[in-house]
Amino acid sequence: MVIDTRWPTAREGDDMKGQMSSFDVARIVAELRPYIGSRARKSYHPHWEQVVLRLNPKEEAQIDLVVVRGKRIYLSRRDRPMPPNPSSFSMLMRKHLMNGRFVDVRQHAFDRIITLDFETRDGLRSLVIEMFRDGNVLLLDSEGVIIQPLTNVKYAKRVLKRGENYEFPPAQVDPRTLTADELSPLLANSDADIVRTLASRANLAGAYAEAICGIAEISVDRMAVDLDDDEITDLVSGLHSLTQKLDRGAGGLVILAPAAKAPLQESGNNPLGLDAVFEEHAREALPFFLPANDGDYSIEFPTLAAAVDAWKGGWDATAMARRQQEKAAQMVDDRQQRDDGSSLERRLAQQERSIIGFEAKGESQQQLGISIQDNWAHIDTLLTQTLSAIEAEGWDNIRSKVRDIEWIESLDPAKRTMKAYLPDEDGEPDQRIELHIDQTVHQNAQRYFDAGRKQKDKTVGAKKAIEETRAKIASSEKKRAKEDAAGKLHATKRSKQLWIERHRWAVVGDGHLILGGKDAKGNDTVVNKYLKREDLYFHADLHGAPSCALKLKEGLEMDPHPLPGLPEGVPALRLTQTLEAEEFSEKCIKEAAELAVVWSRGWSGGGAAATAFWVEPPQVSKTAETGEALGRGAWIVRGKRNWLRDLTMEMTLGMAVVNGIPLPLVGAHDAVTKWCERWVRIGTGTIKKEAMANKIAKATGLVQDDVLAALPPGNVQIIKNNNLLND
Repeated sequence: MVIDTRWPTAREGDDMKGQMSSFDVARIVAELRPYIGSRARKSYHPHWEQVVLRLNPKEEAQIDLVVVRGKRIYLSRRDRPMPPNPSSFSMLMRKHLMNGRFVDVRQHAFDRIITLDFETRDGLRSLVIEMFRDGNVLLLDSEGVIIQPLTNVKYAKRVLKRGENYEFPPAQVDPRTLTADELSPLLANSDADIVRTLASRANLAGAYAEAICGIAEISVDRMAVDLDDDEITDLVSGLHSLTQKLDRGAGGLVILAPAAKAPLQESGNNPLGLDAVFEEHAREALPFFLPANDGDYSIEFPTLAAAVDAWKGGWDATAMARRQQEKAAQMVDDRQQRDDGSSLERRLAQQERSIIGFEAKGESQQQLGISIQDNWAHIDTLLTQTLSAIEAEGWDNIRSKVRDIEWIESLDPAKRTMKAYLPDEDGEPDQRIELHIDQTVHQNAQRYFDAGRKQKDKTVGAKKAIEETRAKIASSEKKRAKEDAAGKLHATKRSKQLWIERHRWAVVGDGHLILGGKDAKGNDTVVNKYLKREDLYFHADLHGAPSCALKLKEGLEMDPHPLPGLPEGVPALRLTQTLEAEEFSEKCIKEAAELAVVWSRGWSGGGAAATAFWVEPPQVSKTAETGEALGRGAWIVRGKRNWLRDLTMEMTLGMAVVNGIPLPLVGAHDAVTKWCERWVRIGTGTIKKEAMANKIAKATGLVQDDVLAALPPGNVQIIKNNNLLND
């Protein structure tokens, strides 16, 4: 059971260095009020720690309410990739809140709890966000009954689970209404300094407690019990001046280390650059400036939410990618546990424990056999008298009588045995033994000797097994070291794929994605779902070639949070929807056209070059001429076609980690080699693609099926190998 005591116990308290304070929550609530009247759209759960609710204001673009459980809540319009398959919690939120009207938001008693109310077709629904401890998000019905919490929790006085009435935690002190008469006993009963006392008993974060002491001109090192009435009055005045500043003010700021000034100027307006600077140098976000931050470098923002977004938004926006990385890392761990590594270590530890047990039990059995022989007369008397009594009175009568005999514990008629005791040095009952009443003393002793010998035999077998296990561990470590030295990735088969893997995909230009259909259905999906107005449509001048979409804003970029332990020369990349390009370069267009012909039957035909064209998206249509019909995957292209001829039939394949998943990276040569130090250049040839995929997988550690899916549709040959394959 978790005891519901949430008072900060140290000076660091709960400021925005770790968790939002009550002051921060109050400001966020004020910033949410202008969005009352918005419609709730989809809810997302990109990471176990994060919940996102998309709001659609009346006259503004959609905005995300981001909740990082137990840490922060803010509004953001960042590009935020979301999982294609929503979690059960996000599905439940969609069911109850989708299209509901946001009608109210409030903070509970200056606590770190926010309640948002929505009018829905099923009545009032409330979303309660608890920001203390590990945090929680709870969906309530109109009666205050919990429909579903993000996490089931049981506290001392309340239970947070489905079907329970939601109860707020015990009320805390509201510093906005605190009087000197109420504060005085809190200080008088404290054995800590004034800052710790205000933090733990007056619901104030440490930084705000220090600020109040500064306003009241009271040393932060003073003991709380030493303050007189006038000083307590000054403290209350300082407290009220801060709460008035909170109520009447607006905006927020980020406190950074002074060293941040130069890199901020160098980063300009590059979002990734700004995120990197804030991640490295930002210390905290505040609703207003505090004296403790004198001398620090600060940047003001129109809202506290904007300040939090500038500081932590870049990290939070990678939630889905981080979750995929964690899953990939877990898959690697699981594979390693299934493989020879840790499973063998566990087996060895178990075998070593078994030997200790075998030896101890064998020694114990031998000693009992010796003790039986040493106490021959005692054992012989027990056996003789018990057997005679049983023959005279029967088992049932004797079983009840032996309870009063200190040397016999019990009788077992079915096994014809008794549990008896051997005497110690003082002649008192000591070790317990099992005796067969139909056997002699010697036979009973021999039975223990035989049992001890069996345990010793097991020890010999276990020692042999240990040697075999140690040999396997050494072989496994040697194999692992060889793979690591060769720069192999440790990829595993996955149950779920990245969305791009459902299509042919490659990288061209400065990281742009080009997507192609794998079949007729895929052709329709690429055009219908992924071809946007700013993109370009490509098609090889060959029947049955895939429809391809060159994406302007979607592509790959370096991952600022790579998985640890990647082999040298293997880049960590992530999918993005915010490439900075305004238009495609001629080189990028040519590279995309080359990929369009690589994916066509021109490759399997063995040609060295081919032709393709590109058009604007509005030129691509499903509307056929009168009297004609279009089959699945077919499209009509109207207007001028931009032809590219004599396109080279080749592509480059490197190894990378995309969104935390080891994958082959294919595309134009310059686009791949800009990131990958290890690659192969592939052309048409005579080697079956299955054999090539197997060879690449063995050399890189990539999953063979992933490599096979990335190769062109036909036989291949290696034009150039740059440290990817073993020569």
